[in-house]
Amino acid sequence: MPIDFEFPAKVRDLVSTIGPLDIFDILVVAAILYKSYQMIQDTRAITLVKGLFVIAALTIICGQLNLHVMTWILQKSSDWLLIALPILFQPELRRALEHLGQGSFLTNSSSLLDKKTADNVVDEIVKTAKKLSQTKTGALMVIEREMKLNDISVTGINIDGIISSEFLLNVFIVNTPLHDGAAIIRGNRLISAACVLPLTENHELSTELGTRHRAAIGLSEQCDALIVVVSEETGTISVAEGGRLMRRFDEKTLAAKIRPAFVKKEEKFFGGLFSKWRAEK
Repeated sequence: MPIDFEFPAKVRDLVSTIGPLDIFDILVVAAILYKSYQMIQDTRAITLVKGLFVIAALTIICGQLNLHVMTWILQKSSDWLLIALPILFQPELRRALEHLGQGSFLTNSSSLLDKKTADNVVDEIVKTAKKLSQTKTGALMVIEREMKLNDISVTGINIDGIISSEFLLNVFIVNTPLHDGAAIIRGNRLISAACVLPLTENHELSTELGTRHRAAIGLSEQCDALIVVVSEETGTISVAEGGRLMRRFDEKTLAAKIRPAFVKKEEKFFGGLFSKWRAEK
């Protein structure tokens, strides 16, 4: 049987039509898809995406097997999903639009702190969380990252003070006006306290979680902030990120978790060029 070289010939013809603009187009789409995946990984949205891929695969398989009724049902389900997607992905869409508004969708904005200052701030926050945990004093500390939290900070009392353990401990003294709300940390400064956070609408959470934990998860669903929670009942230290709550942190693991939010990151080649261009503008 003679070997058929038709397919390789078609591939060569296709490759010959690809120009520099096509390569650039592919790279841009790949970058957008990669950043989109980064935003939804470790969130409930990634499960929805997997479900969409399953439905698409089943639709193709049923079509190839001529299962007309199943194909029709899956196609109609896909049409309804297109309408439901903006509702299902509301937190992720909001996060993406905020990234675009701040010009940080294709780049990772660096913290304003150098390594030495960042390490000092991390140590002060960890020391605060440990002391609050030992005394079972409830607390919410929101560490701002790329997305600005001005809309959250205005719900509390403006402070704008340098971060220190003693300062933070005074903020969370029981039966004081600042105790019940959240403290917003931007870089090495506490910008606001007694702030009101949005509660999560996730009804699958454990009934053991109180209002503080639900507020921390609620804010983490809407932005990229890290929220450190100290339980008033058990003294357990938890961190909310991307709609998930991670619990039972000690000094070492807490420091490792929050340090990347303060330390400057090295810009990648294309990200660095884009950031430089933005700065010149």
